[in-house]
Amino acid sequence: MGQEESHSEEMDLAQIQDLCIIFMKECPSGALHLHEFKRIFGVPSSSEEESLYIETLFHSFDTNQDNALDFIEYVAALNLILRGNIEDRLKWSFKLYDRDGNGRLDRHEVKLIIRILHKIKFQKTNVSSMTPSQICDRIFELVDQNADGQITLSEFMEGAQKDEWLMNLLKLDVDAKGWVIQNCGKTS
Repeated sequence: MGQEESHSEEMDLAQIQDLCIIFMKECPSGALHLHEFKRIFGVPSSSEEESLYIETLFHSFDTNQDNALDFIEYVAALNLILRGNIEDRLKWSFKLYDRDGNGRLDRHEVKLIIRILHKIKFQKTNVSSMTPSQICDRIFELVDQNADGQITLSEFMEGAQKDEWLMNLLKLDVDAKGWVIQNCGKTS
């Protein structure tokens, strides 16, 4: 059992090393800009949903908000996506939902991400028969404990950990690990 975990971890480390080599090859200046990020991950310009999703991801990883990912931000992003624990991934997901950065989620912010996920994830798999508005309403019913129309980080974390449906939705798990491994390194 320990050997399987060790092998899996080594594989992840090897994949991270490969992705870092791609970064150095694609970004010899040491800065990865949004258009390069999209190109590396193979996001077609015709896909508005995927483009918006990748822009949201990019900005969530740009911790110093200079509109470029340096090597440290890139490695931190890969570590979170490929190896992050559920608590860290939920905090990251909250940051993705919180478009205005005020530390609270309103219905508009939640609906925006749900619409993107609905088009990218749900419509391709026909998993959900709920509309984005219905999904948003259900999230607020389950998570907004004080019914003030806003979700705090603590409400978000507690709500996600109490309900499996909500956990799967809120952590924005669009098979991020598989998507990164499959798409990183594509060039147009």
